[in-house]
Amino acid sequence: MHFHTLALDGVFVRSPAGRLTFHAARGPSDAEVAQVLATIRRRVGRLLRRRGVEPDADGTGREDPVAQTSMALAGILGASVQGRVALGARAGAPVRRLGDGVRHSRGGARGPRHAHLEGFDLHANVWVGPNDRARLEQLCRYVLRPPLAENRLRHLADGRVRLELKHPWRDGTTHLLFEPVEFLEKLAALTPRPEINLVLFHGVLAPHARWRPEVVAYRRADIGGAPDPSAAAAEAGRGRASSQRSWTWAALMRRAFDHPINCNSRRGGDRARPGHASLPSAVRAGTRRRRAPAQLG
Repeated sequence: MHFHTLALDGVFVRSPAGRLTFHAARGPSDAEVAQVLATIRRRVGRLLRRRGVEPDADGTGREDPVAQTSMALAGILGASVQGRVALGARAGAPVRRLGDGVRHSRGGARGPRHAHLEGFDLHANVWVGPNDRARLEQLCRYVLRPPLAENRLRHLADGRVRLELKHPWRDGTTHLLFEPVEFLEKLAALTPRPEINLVLFHGVLAPHARWRPEVVAYRRADIGGAPDPSAAAAEAGRGRASSQRSWTWAALMRRAFDHPINCNSRRGGDRARPGHASLPSAVRAGTRRRRAPAQLG
């Protein structure tokens, strides 16, 4: 399991006058990060025991709730955790590894605010300064990135798939090699189960938090009073006014795909009124077909 967490580096306090004030916290020490990791390790173990899925002494584990729904999926997930193949002629064999054969040792010293305990790892040394919207966006994009980078995948001439690792493993492994079925099973293991939220918000940023509207808008008026000319030009180039607080669908799509998108051909495409977005005609036609009763013959 791998989690990314963005946390406010401080707390909000409401003054007697009724205004929210943010009090920044000092950075955590290495000892505090290690203490947090120990707490996470203890609570995860307690959660596994409470749900009856803690591994037994032989490491086999108890009854798997996923197996009650799909034995095939349970086998795929189990093999993925163990670094083995679940399907095909190589079922039960380790995933093929490629590398230079040189062991890469990280050494005993880890970076600042980085702790490791019994397979659990916590890194808490990334910090974004106040009002640094560009750096914050960069960090959010990193947090939301997919588990596999397309530019590190190669479809080989013999049909196999080679995945380049971002960093070499300690044993010198730099690439993983999959048969087509093996690669598909690993993708199945990475696919979230239905009705599972991948992004969660807590505290004052939770959807129903009482202070959330004020926290989200905190200092926006002050920041908007003296905008950065370069930032304003960049925002205007993406189809959004610097003083606008909400994004239109057209601007969001253009920002996500980094390409001007014709959202309304009937109204002149990009010459439509600024910010207007409607479903393309092909999507609307497909929606109508899905709603229409099925016809045979």
